Amino acid sequence: MRKARWLAPWKDSIDRPVIYHLLSRVVDRKCAFGEAEREHFRMLMRMYENFSGCQVLSYCIMSNHFHILLEVPPMAEGGLTDTELLKRLSATGSEVFVAGIAKELAEARERVVQGLADEAHVQGIHERFTYRMHDLSEFMKVLLQRFTRWYNSKNDRTGTLWEERYKSVIVEDGIAAKTMAAYIDLNPVRAGMVADPADYRWTSYGEAMGGGAKGNGKKARAGLVRALRAHKGYGADAQYWNQGVAKEYRMLLLEEGVEQLEEVVSESGEDQVKVKRKGIKREVAAAELEQLERGKNVAMGKMLRCRVRYFTDGAVIGSRGFVEEVFQKSRERFGPKRKDGARKWRGNGEAAAGVLWSIRDLRKGV
Repeated sequence: MRKARWLAPWKDSIDRPVIYHLLSRVVDRKCAFGEAEREHFRMLMRMYENFSGCQVLSYCIMSNHFHILLEVPPMAEGGLTDTELLKRLSATGSEVFVAGIAKELAEARERVVQGLADEAHVQGIHERFTYRMHDLSEFMKVLLQRFTRWYNSKNDRTGTLWEERYKSVIVEDGIAAKTMAAYIDLNPVRAGMVADPADYRWTSYGEAMGGGAKGNGKKARAGLVRALRAHKGYGADAQYWNQGVAKEYRMLLLEEGVEQLEEVVSESGEDQVKVKRKGIKREVAAAELEQLERGKNVAMGKMLRCRVRYFTDGAVIGSRGFVEEVFQKSRERFGPKRKDGARKWRGNGEAAAGVLWSIRDLRKGV
């Protein structure tokens, strides 16, 4: 029997961000996502984001997998107003459907005024929809199922599209969330698909830079503001993008996405070979960083140009205190011999050791 998904112990807190890194791959690692598929997946993601009340902070849609950095806030105390509910429903339902629910609510409110029904009758209408809101599992279930149905119909196929149960990692706000956002946005650079993360259309950064003042471009900028500033109390508000956030994030991507030659042990274990890590052209990054008046953090940059298992398999990522807190609040998930939670990063993640910690001690392929 598989374990229930690990959710943040403070998932119902109104004051503390609940952030997850989510990853799912196409079955057999097949490159199933062309331009049309990526556009449709993004459309569904944004549509269900608007319905659910969850916030996409960062994302990347590749040819056979996707990453989403998602904040899942609790439902507001007292629930949604009728107006808020109808606005949420308009994200996924037709005008005719929403108009029908609006009429049903109006009639129910009138019956309450007349003393023919109580408030529970109105709440019952709300609950038909709100149980799917502010919920990680519901967000992912609907997104993956709806995309699968569309993809199968388009390609005359049946069955599952996804390799396995999606992965989720609990991420602390602050440096962990910021680093995770950059790791996600640098995926196409690491894969050699683009020379600059701004040039890839299906990432939060590409959308933030290429989108307009309204719509998804604005939403992408708002998400990145939240990823970089949630620990300082900033909401997901795009107005802060040009108040230091855009510059800070651009420098982070340049520092951590620059190409690099490094020594790698050959498979035989006998020789050291030079391997060029794909990334932003060194001279381009250096020139722009000089203009932005900041040096490069080579160690962190080297780490984020590699595949680092902690980002997908670490289960919990953050400061040492953050990981220890989650461990103590989830003690039942571990055996009696486990005395503490935080584990240092190894291998490709070594550059973050002492800054970021994981609850899992990964030893292979990290």
